[in-house]
Amino acid sequence: MGKVSIGLRGWRFDEEEVFTEDGEFRPMDEIPKEPRKRLVRLQALVNAPCDACWLIHGDEEVHECNVAEVVYGEALGEVVLCSEHEPDFLYWFSEAGGSRFKGQQELQDEFHEWFADGGRAPEGYGGVEHVETDPEDVPEPPEADQEALNVELPEEERERIDLRNMDAEGDESSGEPIDEDDADDLDLGRDYPSS
Repeated sequence: MGKVSIGLRGWRFDEEEVFTEDGEFRPMDEIPKEPRKRLVRLQALVNAPCDACWLIHGDEEVHECNVAEVVYGEALGEVVLCSEHEPDFLYWFSEAGGSRFKGQQELQDEFHEWFADGGRAPEGYGGVEHVETDPEDVPEPPEADQEALNVELPEEERERIDLRNMDAEGDESSGEPIDEDDADDLDLGRDYPSS
């Protein structure tokens, strides 16, 4: 068995780590931590808009973006690109100093900044030759245990919500309107538990 890309080109997986002898996905708890992290992340990235297209069109015109075909970088700091913009990333990485961010979460932000500032590959800059296989031959990955993916954030990374600066339009979790009398009873100086 060798290395394969799953869902998007770019990230490579050892076949024996993710597939059984029968060619089916292993249960998630049998897949080593790093490939499991990437497989779970891929579920959100497949069919995502290309980062470069998104930088051009924004959320308002996300329908104009090409669907990502390739992924580079580390999970949660990755760059996803269409084939049209892959040469821009490869040029930035190889020729414009991007390689210094290899293996770092900052890769995504640094590429986005370079691209948003007008950085592009020169006309005719070559991409990477990819070997394609039939995506229909790849089995569906097992569902991730969402509870196992929950992580307790360190105190300094938690977001505080200032209830004094919120509109009193309604409780988003229940869909019920906020009773003005109940809102007046809230102790806004107190820390309330969050889920």
